[in-house]
Amino acid sequence: MGRVQGKVAFITGAARGQGRSHAVRLAEEGADIIAVDVCRDIETIKYSLATPDDMKETVRLVGALGRRIVAVQADVRERDQMRGALERGLSELGHVDIVVAQAGIAAMKGEPPLQAWADVIDTNLMGTVNAINVALPHLEEGASVIATGSTAAYVNALPMQEVGKDPGGMGYMVAKRMLAQYVHDLARELAPRKIRANVVHPTNVGTDMLFSEPMYQAFRPDLEHPTREDAEPGFSVQQAMPIGWVEPLDISNAVLFLASDEARYVTGLQFRVDAGGYLKSYDFHL
Repeated sequence: MGRVQGKVAFITGAARGQGRSHAVRLAEEGADIIAVDVCRDIETIKYSLATPDDMKETVRLVGALGRRIVAVQADVRERDQMRGALERGLSELGHVDIVVAQAGIAAMKGEPPLQAWADVIDTNLMGTVNAINVALPHLEEGASVIATGSTAAYVNALPMQEVGKDPGGMGYMVAKRMLAQYVHDLARELAPRKIRANVVHPTNVGTDMLFSEPMYQAFRPDLEHPTREDAEPGFSVQQAMPIGWVEPLDISNAVLFLASDEARYVTGLQFRVDAGGYLKSYDFHL
C-alpha cells in the first residue's frame, strides 16, 4: 500500500516544476490527481510559464504510474475557474482528500510595476486562497491542506532606499508572508474537524523560475544580461548549508509526508525545506 493510497490530490501549478513533481510523487504513493495550471504566459512576468504541452507531460508521467489524472487549464486568480476545475475532477474521481496550493510566480522587475505587484499577489496569495476555499466544502476528516510558501516570507523588507523600485519583487515576499498567516489561522479553524493545514517553505528550487534571466538579474543586478554562470555563485548565499538550491523532489517529499497519515496530528506547521536558509534570516522568529 502506498502512503496516500486511494486519496485524490488537487494540485495547482501542476504542469511543470514543483507542481509536476508533487503530482508524480503523490501518484507514486497511490494518489489520483486533479491537476490545474494556467498554461500560458502572464504579461508582467519576464520568464515563460508552463504550456499545454507541459501539462500533457504531467498527464503522461502520472498515467505511466497507473494512476488517474484529470488535467484542467485554469487560472488560480479566478475563483470560478478553480471551482469549475475541482468540480470536473470530482465528477471523475469522486472526492478530494489533499489540496496542494502550489501555483506561484515571481514578478521581479515586472512591467508595469504596479500590475506586476497585483499579478503576484493575485496568483501567489489569492490563488492559494481560491484553491483552498473551493475545496473546503468537500474535505472530510483526515484531509490535508498544503500551501507553498517561501523562505522569502522570513526575510526583512527592502532597505528604504530600495522601496518602490520593484513592486513585483516585493509582492512576492508579501504574498508568501500573508499566505503563511492565512494557513496558520485556517489550521485552527479546521482542527476540530480533524482536517490539517500546513505550509511548506522552500529555499531556491531548481525549476524554470530559478533558472531564468529575471532571477539571474536579482542575484547579479550589476550586469545587464547575466547568465546562469554569472548568477549561480550567489544562489548559495541564502542557505546555511553550502548549496545553491534544492530539487523539486525535496519539496515533494515534504508534501507527501504532510499529505500522508504519518502526519495525522501535524497541523499549523511552517515546514521549512531550506537548507538552513531560515537560520540566516535577519527577521528571526522561533
